[in-house]
Amino acid sequence: MNKQNKFWGTALLTTILFLFPGVLAIATPKPLFNQGKRPISNIAQQPATTEQQTAKELAEKAFEAAWQLQNQETVESLKQAIAKYQEAIQLFRAAADQHGEAKTLGSIGIAYSQLGEQEQAINCLNQSLKLSEAEKNIPNQITSLVRIGLAYQKLNQLQQSISYYEKALPLLRTTGEKAQEALVLAKIALVYQSLSNFEQAIAYFNQALILYEAEKDSANAANTLKALGLIYQSLGNNQGAIAQYEKALSYWQAINSNSEAASVLKLMGATASNLGDYQQAINYYNQAIYIWQYLGEKDQIAQSFQFLGQLYIQLGDIDTSLSYQKQAFSLWEALNDSAGQAQMLSEIGLTYYTILDDTKQAISYYEQARSLWGSLKKPAEEAKILNAISSIYYWSKNYQQAREYLNQSLQIFQAQKLPSWEAETLGKLAMVYSLLGDKDQALIYLNQAISIIETLPHPDFKALEFSRAANTYYLLKDYEKGLKYHNQSLQLWQGMGNLSNQAFELAIIARIERDRGNFNQSLTNIEAAIKIIEGLRTKIGSQELRQSYFATVQDYYQFYIDLLMQLHQQNPSQGYDAMALHASESSRARSLVELLTEAGANIRFGVDPKLLEQEQNLRLLLNAVERRRQEPSSDGSTQFDQIKQQSQSLINQLDELKAKIRLTSPRYANLKYPEPLNLQEIQQQVLDDDTLLLEYSLGSFRSYLWAVTKNSITSYVLPKQSEIEEIAKPWREINESTSVESGLPLSEILLKPVASQLGNKRLLIVGDGVLQYIPFAALPIPSQPNTPLLVEHEIVTSPSTSTIAIQREQLQNRSTVAKTVAVLADPVYSLNDSRLTSTVATTNPETTNPSGQSPVKRGVSGIGEGAKTYSRLEFAHTEAEKILALVPETQRLQALDFNASLSQATNPNLSQYQMIHFATHGVLDTVNPELSGVVLSLFNQQGQPQDGFLHLHDIFNLNLPAELVVLSACQTGLGKETKGEGLVGMTRGFMYAGARRVVVSLWSVDDVATSEIMPKFYQKMLEGGQNPIVALRAAQLEMWNSELWQSPYYWAAFTVQGDWR
Repeated sequence: MNKQNKFWGTALLTTILFLFPGVLAIATPKPLFNQGKRPISNIAQQPATTEQQTAKELAEKAFEAAWQLQNQETVESLKQAIAKYQEAIQLFRAAADQHGEAKTLGSIGIAYSQLGEQEQAINCLNQSLKLSEAEKNIPNQITSLVRIGLAYQKLNQLQQSISYYEKALPLLRTTGEKAQEALVLAKIALVYQSLSNFEQAIAYFNQALILYEAEKDSANAANTLKALGLIYQSLGNNQGAIAQYEKALSYWQAINSNSEAASVLKLMGATASNLGDYQQAINYYNQAIYIWQYLGEKDQIAQSFQFLGQLYIQLGDIDTSLSYQKQAFSLWEALNDSAGQAQMLSEIGLTYYTILDDTKQAISYYEQARSLWGSLKKPAEEAKILNAISSIYYWSKNYQQAREYLNQSLQIFQAQKLPSWEAETLGKLAMVYSLLGDKDQALIYLNQAISIIETLPHPDFKALEFSRAANTYYLLKDYEKGLKYHNQSLQLWQGMGNLSNQAFELAIIARIERDRGNFNQSLTNIEAAIKIIEGLRTKIGSQELRQSYFATVQDYYQFYIDLLMQLHQQNPSQGYDAMALHASESSRARSLVELLTEAGANIRFGVDPKLLEQEQNLRLLLNAVERRRQEPSSDGSTQFDQIKQQSQSLINQLDELKAKIRLTSPRYANLKYPEPLNLQEIQQQVLDDDTLLLEYSLGSFRSYLWAVTKNSITSYVLPKQSEIEEIAKPWREINESTSVESGLPLSEILLKPVASQLGNKRLLIVGDGVLQYIPFAALPIPSQPNTPLLVEHEIVTSPSTSTIAIQREQLQNRSTVAKTVAVLADPVYSLNDSRLTSTVATTNPETTNPSGQSPVKRGVSGIGEGAKTYSRLEFAHTEAEKILALVPETQRLQALDFNASLSQATNPNLSQYQMIHFATHGVLDTVNPELSGVVLSLFNQQGQPQDGFLHLHDIFNLNLPAELVVLSACQTGLGKETKGEGLVGMTRGFMYAGARRVVVSLWSVDDVATSEIMPKFYQKMLEGGQNPIVALRAAQLEMWNSELWQSPYYWAAFTVQGDWR
């Protein structure tokens, strides 16, 4: 389970909730409250004598001078203004002008308030109030009451503040000033919000909203809706918050207030993520970023990149997350914002530790952040870093060091009066002491933490900390209390509508119930958790993000499978093994099944052509950037990091655009994805009498194998995943000296338990984890250590049985295309290639002994390694000619040398051929699989460079209704290993494009050996009439029976994926 999802971690996305302070900025209405305005005299007092007249004139001049000084708003000018106002008071008194005296006292009160001297301000304002009451000057009474309320609010004497605001309300209602009344109502609401009296705050905000809407004051109505949304969000009512934000957004858009609209969109993004609607959250953030880019608001862009980084962590897309985090850091750096830089360094540190498990890098980033906070004199922020570093030591089981960092941070949090952080730290200390064996001290800290938690109003914080407390009770073997607090946490998440965290708590409760022996209750809880996960997964429009999100929740399925198999052992006749098989299918290749369903539905039909054009432009731009990454620059460097960042940015844009195309497709809206197959459906829709399914599931404690025939199921317990990986390791590093017999230890584990059922059946292998890299054909028959499985069995591999079923359904009525085979082979990779300087000569090199020097291996390069050079595959030319010779000229396409080009590979005419053969080098990107592909001619006949990379994202856009695609390039069967999806590589691209079957290789194969096996393979299909599975087996058997090519290294790499029928 990811560290970010454990009790200790603080990276849950719900923490976004409180990054937006609930401060309401109300637009300024008419100047009734004398904020920065010259006070208005509504009652004229006529002087009785000439002396009084003179005093009044002098008083007004003094008042005017004071007012000008006050408007400068510096400390010195405010003090001078007060002195001048004092002169004016004496003169107003000499003029017997109580009104002038009242307004001047009020102005002095405001000046004192501006200086921060609230007690003095209240004194002067009260004097002004008494004079105004005597005069029955209602406007001045209102101003004084509101200003006194504001002064008490600044003193944090909140009940007093409410009292004065309340006194102003009935007076305001006599004036008919609805906007001013709404403003006071909003101020009262804010005070109640500060008091955590959210019910009253909501009531007063709603009263204010009614008045603003009646006055058609869109700006203040929007601000009030935003304030209501923030309260609902803090209370965990995320649906209610979204409703308020949507109304606020409509107001801001109506008055073209772009900046405020973007601000609300950002809040909507945070709220959507709390609801588990990650795709919608990404859409909201991207809309906000678009506006801020237009406005040039770099700080807001940086903040949004930060939140997107957090979102992509939740989705398991770590590379995209780091890309956004580093972009945010660069923006804060450009803005010279040390606080922003420190925050991002901390987030990057968290990612490196919790996700990438890179302790050294994590601590380095944390220490950089700590240093910046220290220079800014922010002790609370430094304490948060200490708290975070303690997590690293905790998970490293260095509990003494963790305790030291926690004690340091606790002292600071207590001194800074930060109760939520104090409670979190106390809770962590309780966990540390429980693991140090000091139960008494653990309980002391735990009780202190719980006592604080229960006083705090924020449900998301309480839920997180209750969950942490529950874990501590679990460590202390107090299971009843552990369950109690987990259930409280679950109830809080349910109240907030936070589905992701509900699933997490349900899974934890399921584990506890299993450990207590309550298997049926455990089953109920884990099934509820998985139901939530399934719902969340389908809300994500991007298939790439669905895959990465699904990988983050595979532990839930692994637990579910293990629980069902334990129940099967207790009750063998109740069908729990069949349920476990169904759970296994549910955890596999779901995105591939959905992609094939979408291909059959042609979901791009009816989509806005502008979106499709935009997608095409992005793909072309991405290819251009990738071409720069593959080729050295003129100065010999590749400017690798800059190009990599550009590439990642384009990939992100392309993923988001594809998600938008899906979500706006009329056909996608009506599309129903197939459910994973259960036992009966596997037996009816996939298997036949001659086929045996061997489906493996690797687990942390136990692994499982299901052997399924047309009418039976048998299950077996295997060693845990780590043990199988260790034994399989030599077969991931296969070479010329590897023998069939060396695979016996692995065969003993994987095949011996089911040996009695094997017979001579065709084997459908659905592997898991490391087993996807294993050539089952070369593993020895358990009872015959020197004989490969291939001798007695046809072997087909598939990521899931559901994949085969959906392919059959999609392709059952497809007619076979007219022409036979298209071969693209022996491209031109280098300017030094002789074909660029002389007439192309037909090469026919003699087969050499494999123990000697082969010209080259068909190598796959790691795309992330920078510029590449590709050696010519001369034997690919021989291979191609032998294949083409089997077919009449009218039935074949020969694309060799310069013609083995990207333009040829993407030519619509390629859709006319039943078989498509690529004999080239390959590129493999295990980080961004969409950049994997095959390498075609990089130069034209004139020696000019050209794009020769057929990337996976290009393959998805081809139309290839072929019966067979053969990738004779090496390691084309590999890709990014994604939990729950298997190897995400070129196979799925060609299947999406229409191929019924794909032949790929698992490692870099000798060029000569490949040129031997491939013509044999095609001869058995084209002349012998064999289907691809039978033909490949026969060709591999010929190689094995040859002394020259007997090592599995030369023939076992090639596997068939797809339907054998």
